[in-house]
Amino acid sequence: MKHIYLNLKRFDIPVLLGGVNSIAQMKDWGSFIIKNTQDTLKMYSKEEVEFAMFFPELHLLKALEARSEDSPIEIGCQGVFWEDVEPGGNFGAFTTDRPAAAMKAAGCEVVLIGHCEERNHINGILNRAGCGNTKAASRILNEEIKTAVKRGLKVLYCIGEKSEEQEQWQETLGEQLEIGLKDVDRSEVIIAYEPVWSIGPGKIPADKEYITKIAGFIKKQTHGMEVVYGGGLKKENAAMLSSIPEIDGGLIALTRFGGEIGFYPEEYLEIISLYLG
Repeated sequence: MKHIYLNLKRFDIPVLLGGVNSIAQMKDWGSFIIKNTQDTLKMYSKEEVEFAMFFPELHLLKALEARSEDSPIEIGCQGVFWEDVEPGGNFGAFTTDRPAAAMKAAGCEVVLIGHCEERNHINGILNRAGCGNTKAASRILNEEIKTAVKRGLKVLYCIGEKSEEQEQWQETLGEQLEIGLKDVDRSEVIIAYEPVWSIGPGKIPADKEYITKIAGFIKKQTHGMEVVYGGGLKKENAAMLSSIPEIDGGLIALTRFGGEIGFYPEEYLEIISLYLG
């Protein structure tokens, strides 16, 4: 099966406020995306491809309401707290945090954990606290994964190496896999590989040979877990990625990187068509 994920990050912020959203008003943004993609996605077999979209929390309910009864889209959140609500325990005293129980109650089916931006956030806090242990972030993410799976959420777990880690990529990725997946029900987890060193303006994208090598390593280390490309599935690399047997799908974010930068539903559908054929 192929897996197509969409991480909408904070693409809801209007252009006038410094964001990239020019497609819909804030209150309609989540529903606009669902309504303008789900009918076309119905042409693909649910047995052959899975579609999931990770929305900012503000838009989850509107996105869920916009889904038709036979919609192929799964709605996901962009993270969960490592602790959760428990009967007879913490009943929800989680100011600013996102308990998995709340996301499940809202209707989410899947969650994004360990994205490079989340790792940067966790490591930033740890560094400010004087903790230089590179394994600490993966331990926190491991708790998040276990909490999500226990609550009945599927997980897309991201791993990746930075420029300064590239020479030791095997150790870096191996550590993120070993610690992040410790005592986890792996049947509920898919791995997303992010070559962090190659993501962003002016950087050279990872090529087919490199991605194939890494995907093969991940599958070997995890005894065959499914791997999607998390470095950005887009028009320019869709055909290349679809030709790699070790890659089981991709993670889309922005669809337009020049001019009126942003996410556009019609371009998202075009990327999928290019990748799936």
